[in-house]
Amino acid sequence: MEVILTYFAALKPAALLRACPGGIAQGLIWGIMALGVFMTFRMLNIADMTVDGSFATGGAVCIMLVLSGWNPQAALLASCLAGALAGTVTGLLHTRLGIPDILAGILTQISLYSINLNIMGKANQSVNVAKVSFYFTNNVRLLTRTILISAVCCAAMVAVIHWYLGTQHGSALRATGANEKMARAQGINTDRMKVIGLALGDALVGLSGGILSQFQGYADVNMGRGAIVIGLAAVIIGEVLGQAFLRKRFNLLLQLVFVIVGAIVYYLVYVFVIWLKFPADDMKLLTAVVVAIFLAVPYLKDHSKNSFRHLAKQNAKLQREEAPHA
Repeated sequence: MEVILTYFAALKPAALLRACPGGIAQGLIWGIMALGVFMTFRMLNIADMTVDGSFATGGAVCIMLVLSGWNPQAALLASCLAGALAGTVTGLLHTRLGIPDILAGILTQISLYSINLNIMGKANQSVNVAKVSFYFTNNVRLLTRTILISAVCCAAMVAVIHWYLGTQHGSALRATGANEKMARAQGINTDRMKVIGLALGDALVGLSGGILSQFQGYADVNMGRGAIVIGLAAVIIGEVLGQAFLRKRFNLLLQLVFVIVGAIVYYLVYVFVIWLKFPADDMKLLTAVVVAIFLAVPYLKDHSKNSFRHLAKQNAKLQREEAPHA
């Protein structure tokens, strides 16, 4: 008992509050990546494994261009294009060569590891943040500005994606993911839609990787490891929270907004667990547990509604209500 009391006494709430802005900033940055995962996972029904590689590619391209004297904002655009190219390769492997989508993503991801090493020349590259002015920075004094700019970027991405998915072209992409055979019967070139969808999704992932590399001041060949899990976690957490609070009002626009919310919640949980002084070696395990819990919530909720026990309770309730009238 004394050990537990000593442990909780050592925790400082002020330290948690100080760490929250950094978690929010990272949540917003990774939220852009989660929007890319949403595009492929929810719109195309494809779990795009390219993400782990294209995220690092975006960071590598951004940092190397900045080191070469490029404007940081132009470097972010190049990161976006590099991600789109990676997604296009995955799409072509899947549609032109008949490789299953998940294997096509894995192949691209593996090849990007070597490509990223060639881009940077070594495992990681850093920028002297004292000599280069970034809009996105983890400098504590400028963290509020970073959060505001990141929030504006997220809002802009949500608006653009929502507009695009409402167009005829975007509707064709959504139809491809909803029912590929029916979409093809309606004259939609589903292979083209898949390539375009993967390119758009990985473009957002590459952009997010470029922003994160500026935020932390360096790019690393392993910075995208586990990115697909974080992206899926953000999507699932956002959907669970959105459905819980908004129910039938949970439309497409709010789905996109709650993807960002899910990423922020994920990183705030991450900050909270670090504050609890969990071993750093257990963080990947924690990530898997959090994702598993949120993935299980919709199933368990639906199962409880359809279970015999639930039906028995409903019948018993109806009998009690009808008894006074009998």
